[in-house]
Amino acid sequence: MDESGDSGRPQPGAGDKDPGTGPDKGSPRRPADPGGGLLMGRPFGVPVYVAPSWFVVAALITWVFGGQLDRVLPELGGARYLVALFFAIAFYASVLVHELAHTVAALRYKLPVRRIQLQFFGGVSEIEKETETPGREFVLAFVGPLLSLVLGGVFYIPLQFVEAGTVPGVLLAGLMVSNLIVAAFNLLPGLPLDGGRMLRAVVWKITGKPMSGTIAAAWVGRGLAVTVLIGLPLLTHTGALGNATSEISGVETVTDALLAAILAGIIWTGAGNSLRMARLREHLPDLRARTLTRRAVPVESATPLSEALRRANEAGARALVVVDGQGSPKGVVREAAIASVPEHRRPWVAVSGLAQDITDGMRVPAELAGEALLDRLKATPATEYLVVEETGEIYGVLSTADVERAFVKAMARPSA
Repeated sequence: MDESGDSGRPQPGAGDKDPGTGPDKGSPRRPADPGGGLLMGRPFGVPVYVAPSWFVVAALITWVFGGQLDRVLPELGGARYLVALFFAIAFYASVLVHELAHTVAALRYKLPVRRIQLQFFGGVSEIEKETETPGREFVLAFVGPLLSLVLGGVFYIPLQFVEAGTVPGVLLAGLMVSNLIVAAFNLLPGLPLDGGRMLRAVVWKITGKPMSGTIAAAWVGRGLAVTVLIGLPLLTHTGALGNATSEISGVETVTDALLAAILAGIIWTGAGNSLRMARLREHLPDLRARTLTRRAVPVESATPLSEALRRANEAGARALVVVDGQGSPKGVVREAAIASVPEHRRPWVAVSGLAQDITDGMRVPAELAGEALLDRLKATPATEYLVVEETGEIYGVLSTADVERAFVKAMARPSA
């Protein structure tokens, strides 16, 4: 199953594993390793990871496909499991091609891709930004199922030149069918599937509102989840998937029900996450450095903490900026450091010992807002930032804690 899309709610200044990737112009630098399992390589500069859950499903595929091979090619004996393991690896290689299609399209549109992860039910391309138009959204979603359809055709061609009852024939047929199933499943019109993103793009184009598209596709996705939960066991039990009812054992019935529950849970959860992310993005423009900034007072490095706090209280300020003799900012006094100093010691502690030196990345323009603000904070994780006017004048101090609280409020507000 493919769940290409956003990787989750951004965490400004909190040491994110990944502050943005790909060739996104103006995007912040990327850490060397966003993590996510066993690193397999970096095609197009994007890390590909195999999650621990992949080994579970690979073993399951090997066991199930090996049992099927025993009925078709009994002469293989124990070697059938080696053939089945090869099928599992080749199938996930096909899933990787599906995800690389999303990745190449995202990079083509200058969208940062955090990583590709192969996991229990397929793969995930973690694309960190929204497309700018519904047309690009549609293309970005469609290329994955398209590549799976193409792969189905690629395996179909050599299948015509081999015997059906041979190892190559069984492998080619299995890979052809599995890629067609991946394509068909991902074309279902509900988030978080590719078909859901395509539906979102269509509704977005019609209404002119990306949020309307997300709401429609997410609720269709939840409907799909309920359909899978109820329909998949029924289809298997009634023989609609090719099994005779009399041949279905109790173990198979429980397995089908468990598989349906897991798939339904993944789809339902993904649809809900898509709604939450869309709501956050809708309110991102409300996150402005100027409105979130705390008023600050400048103090020289040798100033006792008690005196600095007295000046801040008189000015109605909530932050301290250490300046040199010419008034140029050199450091921001950390709130946590202030709290750690007992009140009776504050007259004897200089603010310089509690300040964090200001780097270029910690200077935030007062006019930054929305994703541009988040990108700046994620580029240089810190607890406080110096906010400056265009002239370079000190405006105040921006606390990561205040930004986090603004996120919570944004998520709590109803969507327009």
